[in-house]
Amino acid sequence: MQIAFLYREAKSRNGLYIKARGRPRPANWKGYYCMSTLNDDERRLAELGYKQELTRSWSSFSNFAISFSIISILAGCFTTFAQAWNNGGPVAISIGWPIIATLILIIGFCMSELASAYPTSGGIYWWAAKLGGAKAGFFTGWLNLIGLVSVTASVGYGVTGFINSIIGLYAPSYSTSFMGGDFIKQQFVLFLIVVAFATVINIYSSKLLAAFNNISVWWHVFGAALIVGILVFGTSSHQSLHWMYTTKINNSGFSDHTYWYLVLPLGFLLTQYTITGFDASAHLSEETKDAHISSAKGIWKSIFYSAIGGYILLMAFLYVATNTDVINSFDPKVNPYGGGSIIAVLATALGTGVKFKLLMIITTVGQIFCVTACLTSCSRMMYAFSRDGAVPGGNLWKKVNNHGVPINAVLASAVAGVVLTLPALWKSPTGVPTAFYAVVSVCVISLYLAFMIPIYLRLKAGDSFKPGAWTLGKKYKWMGSLAVAEIVFITIYFVLPIAPAGTPGNKDFTWTAVNYAPIVTGGALLILAIWWQVSAKKWFTGPKRTI
Repeated sequence: MQIAFLYREAKSRNGLYIKARGRPRPANWKGYYCMSTLNDDERRLAELGYKQELTRSWSSFSNFAISFSIISILAGCFTTFAQAWNNGGPVAISIGWPIIATLILIIGFCMSELASAYPTSGGIYWWAAKLGGAKAGFFTGWLNLIGLVSVTASVGYGVTGFINSIIGLYAPSYSTSFMGGDFIKQQFVLFLIVVAFATVINIYSSKLLAAFNNISVWWHVFGAALIVGILVFGTSSHQSLHWMYTTKINNSGFSDHTYWYLVLPLGFLLTQYTITGFDASAHLSEETKDAHISSAKGIWKSIFYSAIGGYILLMAFLYVATNTDVINSFDPKVNPYGGGSIIAVLATALGTGVKFKLLMIITTVGQIFCVTACLTSCSRMMYAFSRDGAVPGGNLWKKVNNHGVPINAVLASAVAGVVLTLPALWKSPTGVPTAFYAVVSVCVISLYLAFMIPIYLRLKAGDSFKPGAWTLGKKYKWMGSLAVAEIVFITIYFVLPIAPAGTPGNKDFTWTAVNYAPIVTGGALLILAIWWQVSAKKWFTGPKRTI
């Protein structure tokens, strides 16, 4: 009777059961997958073709927490503040942030609808393959993976400048004694230590990771609130609202005539980079309870609350940025990242005493939370993509340890992030951390292009798309169109040179000032196109059913 029941269900469920043959088998027999023993999440995953392998221990809050942690206003708002200050000034922040953040929220809404319909660890890649076939899934997956590797690398490297400064405050001799006083080498060694720490946290257990991200949320909320409180009430000199909303700054080296169509859009990198990585809620779907709702809400809520919190934090920075001469200078003792550094803003407003040290510690810990969450998201994407045979050596990267963690994917993601950041060992003569901003650009371009493909395909599918429990209804048409347009816009701008010295043909051209984002992303796309035509299209068929 048991065999007959399973056989009938196999036909009615379109192959969700594997037909049992011969005598009755024990319940744990691998020849069939008994739907009656599954909970709702496992059944939903089975309908998409996968058995539950990762530990589903994450709550809805934990799912929101990882995207909120990766967005991390304590990371992006601090490490890329100088990009907006030097390319646009206060206008790029006070006006640019809410405009770009609203457009990103619309992108998030489009992705939430897809996450609800297809709650799998593959996330963006799986959506593209489902809607556009194997080729769309192949390119989307690789863009997503490159973006996740680069976001891990950029956050891990970005925090090292703050760690360096903190150590220097408490041990002045450190700056001249460690690594022979070479600031570039000091930061890279610290970067390796930060990545190693994030790796250890990631390989231990998914429950520890969930707890780590839950703590991260409250650290970001109360930490950011404390920073704003100290800046607003603990300082005596302030800027006016008029200054904050009208002042333009161009420290880019490009002509002032290019301010509105070149310089200012480059400053939008602050917002676009800070509010990214929210696809983590989708990548953690297979570890989240009620993922068809929790993942969808995790995406848009993490964007919404980060946008509000980040704006308040950034406006507090502008409020105390009164010593503009020092902030604009390139004194490495005050500005480790060059002119416009947030460290310069804080130091001129607070001095280098207890308040300054406290703010530096708050942001540094927040950034470490962030890089840990970034590595989690990257490893889950690599696990899912390898499970479907798209990554060389996939059998190795899809292995899960006894704690329900894809340990090899975690290690591979960490190593890839280090390799991508190697150009940071060469200092740009312009004083601008070109390698850091290049990795940031690679992150933004790759991730948002990966987001764009399934959003466009969902637009193309129209009413044939079968939404999940969370849906946009008819609003998907204008939201999807606006999302695609915004991504095309930022992609064009973020492949452009960051400084005149990085522009081919410029008399001061030097390779150390080149924005290598188009080289990495464009080169990767070219290699992928060749790989697809020569080989991959013959064997890659998209998501593989495991049951």
